[in-house]
Amino acid sequence: MISLFHEGAFAPCPAPFNLAAHVLAAGAAQPDKIALAIVKPTGAQRWSYARLIAAVRGTATGLLQSGLKPGDIVLMRLGNTVDFPIAYLGAIAAGIVPVPTSSQLTEREVAGIIEYLSPKAILRGEGVACPPTQIPVHGPDRFEAWHSLPPADYAMGDPERLAYIVYTSGTSGTPRAVGHAHRAIWARQMMMQGWYGLQPSDRLLHAGAFNWTFTLGTGLMDPWTMGAAALIPAAGTDPAQLALLMKRNDVTIFAAAPGVYRQLLKFPLPPLPKLRHGLAAGEKLPDTVRDGWRAATGTEIYEAYGMSECSTFISSAPGRGHAPGRLGAPQPGRHIALVDDSGTPVPLGDEGVIAVHRDDPGLMLGYVGAPEATRAKFAGDWFLSGDRGVMDADHQVTYLGRSDDMMNAGGYRVSPLEVEAALASMPGLQEVAVTDVEIKPGVRIIMAFYTGPEALDDDALTAHAQERLARYKQPRGYVHVAALPRNPNGKILRQTLKDLRPV
Repeated sequence: MISLFHEGAFAPCPAPFNLAAHVLAAGAAQPDKIALAIVKPTGAQRWSYARLIAAVRGTATGLLQSGLKPGDIVLMRLGNTVDFPIAYLGAIAAGIVPVPTSSQLTEREVAGIIEYLSPKAILRGEGVACPPTQIPVHGPDRFEAWHSLPPADYAMGDPERLAYIVYTSGTSGTPRAVGHAHRAIWARQMMMQGWYGLQPSDRLLHAGAFNWTFTLGTGLMDPWTMGAAALIPAAGTDPAQLALLMKRNDVTIFAAAPGVYRQLLKFPLPPLPKLRHGLAAGEKLPDTVRDGWRAATGTEIYEAYGMSECSTFISSAPGRGHAPGRLGAPQPGRHIALVDDSGTPVPLGDEGVIAVHRDDPGLMLGYVGAPEATRAKFAGDWFLSGDRGVMDADHQVTYLGRSDDMMNAGGYRVSPLEVEAALASMPGLQEVAVTDVEIKPGVRIIMAFYTGPEALDDDALTAHAQERLARYKQPRGYVHVAALPRNPNGKILRQTLKDLRPV
């Protein structure tokens, strides 16, 4: 038998279709129900479905009245506020293509995105970095006023057309613009029972910020699609308060990156009688954290594996259980295999690259403006994740690491080439190589190793990185070494960097 999972095709996306209309349909049938609560120990700011839908469709009207038209690209430079999902859905409702970005990006990084995508407009929150530009920039005084405008009609159309663009670091060191179709939200239904066990009665608290794609999908879009309630901690919430927020707000499902669970377990947890289970994604969940959570709460954490190009597609779930040391199994409806370099599925039990078939409805349309980079990610009909694993007879997948040098920093995938390119212009630095280093079980940080006539001031190196890289991409430490390790062909041996000693 081979490492292949395909238990029948998932139901095709209907046409015509609009992602935002699909997300908000269940809420439209129960307008008075709470769609969103921004929670803090002293209370909560609540949005009913009626208010949320009005704000989204009013934003669609405002974008169209500003001169944008369907198919135009709008860059989102917004902070950790409810404006983020409203602007995102409002653009899609109007047929406009939003580009959600991290508020941590620097002006230099944003300038590169603007040059590459040529957006027709920018939505910018207060204090969020954005370079000077001739492109129209709309601030909160304008886009928040759009909430009360008359509702725009949903722009219905081909579910294969471009809906939104997200950025991910590429193995070349150049961040890639990942284009997704409207059908991507339809495919997320495979996650409802294949990972979440989500029900309309659930109250799902996601510990991430509004402007993180993990929060945007798992914490907001999916609960709203189901007609459930989404809860987000207020900006600046201390992790020590999250358990209290869960208890006070009758949270039934909690979602977070593994590092948040690790922080939570540093504190005594109160009884959480309404909590059914937790969800984790972004990086591998250590079994020690899973076991600690189970002991503290009596509930399970269900882990998922995915990427910007296909969201999550392998997971554990209620009713399917978790095999120790495994990522989980492909979600029902998926077309997944472990393949060799030619794209041929390997035998069960053999190591291979985790791959998604090109017919999976959740797979990206491609890297925007980069057809060669898109083709390079495929072997035959299989999109290659770059992660290696083993599938057993029960289709459970064990993760074995990356095929390339991509790093994982706090749930973000980061290319070492991108970080090295940003550091290379530092005066006094001759060569540099970076990798992520495990400093304790389940905790990895980015470290930079460099050569030069003498050791450089760490504060100067940090300041240089801060001007050029988002916080999550910046090294947390710098090591001056005599030489960088290379193979006979001159390729840097990143796996041995951590064994170098400073000079």
